[in-house]
Amino acid sequence: MSDLLYSEEEEALRAAVRDLLTDHCDAAGVIARTESDAPHDLSLWKSLADAMGLAGLLVPEAQGGQGASHREVAVVLEELGRAVAPVPYLTSAVVATEALLACEVDDLLAELASGRRIGALAVALNVAPDGAFKVVRHEDGTLHGELTGIADASAADVLLVPADDGGLYAVDAAAVTVVPQVSLDLTRPVARVVLEGAAARRLGDAEPAVRRALRAGAGLLASEQFGLADWSLTETVRYLKERKQFNRPVGGFQALKHRLAQLWLEVVNLRAAARNAADALATGEDVDVAVAVAQSYAAPVAVHAAEEALQLHGGLGMTWEHPVHLYLKRAKADSIAYGSAGGHRAALAELVDLRAP
Repeated sequence: MSDLLYSEEEEALRAAVRDLLTDHCDAAGVIARTESDAPHDLSLWKSLADAMGLAGLLVPEAQGGQGASHREVAVVLEELGRAVAPVPYLTSAVVATEALLACEVDDLLAELASGRRIGALAVALNVAPDGAFKVVRHEDGTLHGELTGIADASAADVLLVPADDGGLYAVDAAAVTVVPQVSLDLTRPVARVVLEGAAARRLGDAEPAVRRALRAGAGLLASEQFGLADWSLTETVRYLKERKQFNRPVGGFQALKHRLAQLWLEVVNLRAAARNAADALATGEDVDVAVAVAQSYAAPVAVHAAEEALQLHGGLGMTWEHPVHLYLKRAKADSIAYGSAGGHRAALAELVDLRAP
C-alpha cells in the first residue's frame, strides 16, 4: 500500500510555493485583477514556471522537464488553491501537458515545461474524463469551427484542438479568435474559441490524449479543492477565535464548535481522497477508481467549506473586499469542472460493478 503522507521533499516544495504566494499573491491583488481586463497574473506564472521550474514537473528530464510525479504537482495545486492564484497551472502544466505526453511531442512539451508558452486543451471545462467532447472540422490542414467554455484560453499561446478526423492539433493562439465568456470564477476565466481556417499541426490521436488529460485534470483538481477548503476552515477558525460576543470568543459557542468539527472531518477526508488520487496517477494503479472517488467527494466538501466560511464571517464575509467570495466562486466552478460529483459517482458505480438504485 502506498504511503499517502507527505514526504520531506513534498513539504519543502510546499513551503517554497507558499512563501512565493505569500509575497506575490495577496488577496487584495487577486481581487483587483478580477476587476481588470487582465485576470491572469503572468508575472506570478513566470515565477512559478521559470524561476521555480514547476510547469515541467510532469515532464521527463529527457524532454526538458523536472521528471517529478503527480504527487508533487498535487502539493503545488493545494497551495494554489489556498491562494486562489489566477494562473493557468492546472490547464497548462497538467491538462495540456498530459495531452502532449500522450502524443509524445517533445518540442511543445519542452516549451510548456519551461513556461515559455502556455497551453490549453480546447475541450470545455465541464467535460468529464469519460464524457463526449466537441470537435471542429479539419480541411486541408486547417481547422474550422467554434468551441465554448475553454478555461484559460485567453492566456494560452497554443491551443490543443480535437478535430473530426480523430486527430489532436496544435494551433497558435494568434490564429484564432478568443471571445471571453461570463464566468462565475473570475480567477479562472473561460472563453469561446473561433477557428476560421486556422493553420494546424497534427500531434496525434485525440481520443486517448484527451481522455488522459481530462483524467489527470479531474484527479489533481481534488488537490486544488482541498487547498481552498483547508483555507476556508483555517481562516474561519482563526476569525471565530478573534470575534467576540457577550465578551466571549464566538468560536466558544457550542453550536459553532459542532459545525466546525463536522467541517474538519470532511476536509480531512477530502485530503485523503485527493492524496490517493494523486498517488494513483503517479503509480498508475486503480487510477479510474481513485479519480472517481476523489471527485465524488471533493466538490461538495469544497463548496460546503466555502459556504461555512462566508456565513461564519458574518457581515464581513459578505463584503467584496474580503476574499471569501473568491473561494466560494472557485469552489462552485470547480464543482462542475471535469465532470460533476454525481457524474463521477455514476462512473464509480460502473467501475466497481454496483447497480444504481
